[in-house]
Amino acid sequence: MKIKAPVSKNEQLDVSIMDLTYQGMGVAKVDDFPLFIENALPGEELTIQVTKVAKNYGFARAIAWKSESPDRVKDVDKTYRQTGIASLQHLTYPAQLKFKQHQIAELFSKAHQDVEVAPTLGMENPTQYRNKAQVPVRMIKGQLETGFYRQHSHDLIPLTDFYIQDPAIDAAIIKVRDLLRQFEIPAYNEISDKGVLRNIMVRRGYYSHEMMIVLISRTQKIPSQAQLVDQIHKALPEVTSIVLNVNAKKTNVIMGNVTRVLYGKPTIEDTLMGLTFAISARSFYQVNPQQTEKLYQMAIDKAGLTGEETVIDAYCGIGTISLALAKHAKQVYGVDIVPEAIEDAKVNAQKNHLTNVDFFVDKAEDQMIQWQAAGVKPDIVVVDPPRKGLAETLIESTAKMGPKKVVYVSCNPATLVRDVQHFQDLGYVIDGPIQPVDQFPQTPHVESVTVLVKK
Repeated sequence: MKIKAPVSKNEQLDVSIMDLTYQGMGVAKVDDFPLFIENALPGEELTIQVTKVAKNYGFARAIAWKSESPDRVKDVDKTYRQTGIASLQHLTYPAQLKFKQHQIAELFSKAHQDVEVAPTLGMENPTQYRNKAQVPVRMIKGQLETGFYRQHSHDLIPLTDFYIQDPAIDAAIIKVRDLLRQFEIPAYNEISDKGVLRNIMVRRGYYSHEMMIVLISRTQKIPSQAQLVDQIHKALPEVTSIVLNVNAKKTNVIMGNVTRVLYGKPTIEDTLMGLTFAISARSFYQVNPQQTEKLYQMAIDKAGLTGEETVIDAYCGIGTISLALAKHAKQVYGVDIVPEAIEDAKVNAQKNHLTNVDFFVDKAEDQMIQWQAAGVKPDIVVVDPPRKGLAETLIESTAKMGPKKVVYVSCNPATLVRDVQHFQDLGYVIDGPIQPVDQFPQTPHVESVTVLVKK
């Protein structure tokens, strides 16, 4: 017997918002059937219209508010919500920090885990923090535009102020856009797979103020390339690197495999935790350096290093955590799957005169199995995986190596809960409260540090 949903498409209802989803949408229930509503906050009473009904849930849009939450921010720019750039901007910042703490606590609670989650570490100025931008370039009404896609679509909304980005980066994008117009360089057309320029990426050192402009092109060369490059570095004195990245594939992946330096150096430099890092066009580097310092310091403090330990840093990227750990440990091993990241990591070790760290190119889970087979005995393992979390084989080989502590830096509470349960099955327990860090203010994302110790 098919159970019919208690609501139907286009139906209008009065509801109370009871919670927020991990994506920051309001949740209302009609006969235990959840409806997800954008721009709605817990405690609000509103009239909604149902827009979509699936088997176990539905979506609706707010039509009118009968009561508003005291945590609601008025006068927000709806463009930032439409593009997903700042989908929590309508929630006051203290309430955003509470939401992130609650999000982690709730997921552990659903998994029947009794854990303490500390208050989220926030920022003094929770805007203009991003040190990297990747913006699409498209033609709109015959004019080249830069901006951001409307959520769940490829409709470009032109934007000049990205709200959560370093204002110097926003200004640089406008300068580059104007020069592209001046030289009449055709923007990429996704439908016909024609045109030239697909995206502009800008990176800027938070402390160094060095700037890199990456032009992502469908073609091996950009028309008027030499003149364009000359004008970019004349217009933007902070630019120390201009790079061409070629992506000729019909794909949603932003960057291709071919990268050529058109002006200056192949990397920019910045400092983090008193260390100098070279950052190339394709290397991963945390986008919020102020909060990254808090996050990594937290990981180092929780590792409790005395200078005698052997440490493994899985998913090491360009060596940011590895090198910070190396200052306090006897020996550090880092592994990452991206060859360019490991090249950068080795350069960064030399730059900082750190000789007690070795880097390897491999999948973290495969390298851990090799280290385990070779009898490597780490005292501490630090993991900072992508959103999909840890591979089961990595958790198993870590447990077999038997480190005293595992320090888990997570960017996805759902996979953190799953992985922690796996570690618990293998004899590890959570030690102390989980510490959330607000790495991405105005968005629902949250990073956290969890310590697991061997029973």
